[in-house]
Amino acid sequence: MKKYNVAVVGATGVVGQEMLKVLEERNFPVEKIIPLASIRTVGSRVEFRGKEVVVQELKADSFQDVQIALFSAGSAVSEEYAPIAAKAGAVVIDNTAFYRMDPQVPLVVPEINAQEVNNRPKGIIANPNCSTAQMVVALKPIYDAVGIKRLVISTYQAVSGTGKEAIEELQQEVLDILQFKEIKPQVYPHQIAFNILPHIDSFLDSGYSKEEMKMVNETQKIFGDDSIKITATTCRVPVFYCHSECVNIETKQKITADEARKLLSKAENIIVADDPQKNIYPMPVLAAGKNETFVGRIREDISIDNGLEMFIVADNLRKGAAFNAVQIAEEVIKTL
Repeated sequence: MKKYNVAVVGATGVVGQEMLKVLEERNFPVEKIIPLASIRTVGSRVEFRGKEVVVQELKADSFQDVQIALFSAGSAVSEEYAPIAAKAGAVVIDNTAFYRMDPQVPLVVPEINAQEVNNRPKGIIANPNCSTAQMVVALKPIYDAVGIKRLVISTYQAVSGTGKEAIEELQQEVLDILQFKEIKPQVYPHQIAFNILPHIDSFLDSGYSKEEMKMVNETQKIFGDDSIKITATTCRVPVFYCHSECVNIETKQKITADEARKLLSKAENIIVADDPQKNIYPMPVLAAGKNETFVGRIREDISIDNGLEMFIVADNLRKGAAFNAVQIAEEVIKTL
């Protein structure tokens, strides 16, 4: 099998480290791994296939002889360095929001639109927002069977979606509260421990947040269907890993809960956990560390004719980021 030099930009971050794990777990054909990061963490080491690899500084000349470049170091880094990597000959798979809505950059979830990896005039492929990625995987079988008219989404998103500092902040706040110490939030505008913030990313004049509009716009782009009406409320909850979502679906044609269950059970990378009488349903503790998207609480909406309700949970660092990126890379190397 042909092997490839793979650069991971942001290798010391939570998503970058997860990318290294997934590359290893999936036995991706890596000839050489090149972990890249800012000057702040240069010289530190990351583990790959049982060996420690020294982290290098991200520079303009970092992408010579690199075929695949996985980016997860923030939009500003992707804006500057993704075109440089692509010009050097690497196929860039970008995990930030910067290129997602660029009409010349495909937004890919392989279970839905893998063929789009071939349409990359800029040499860049975008990875969707973590909450969008897991949701569209669960929606795809429903969309194909009966069409989707409208989505009403409520999310409960883990702090790891914000990054390493947010994980540490939740840990520290829990300890401080249990020791009756003063809480001093730094990452979030309010205490996150034992609290819920109906606030992810900045707010727009419409009253929606940028995170909510990402779910709207990205879902339409991935399905290639602007006719789907979507509204979302995204919340940050005191959970370390895994995003949960309650999704209400108005379909174009009637589908029963049993029919939906059967469709989802046959779908790729979906695990149906749906037996509420036995307390079986998707939860973060069930999905953590897994690549699959868990779906349960599937039921018909009693308030409308063609309504379906479901609860969707996935590891945001996996399907929401690293696993989806590596899946894209697996599709890309079929074309190289």
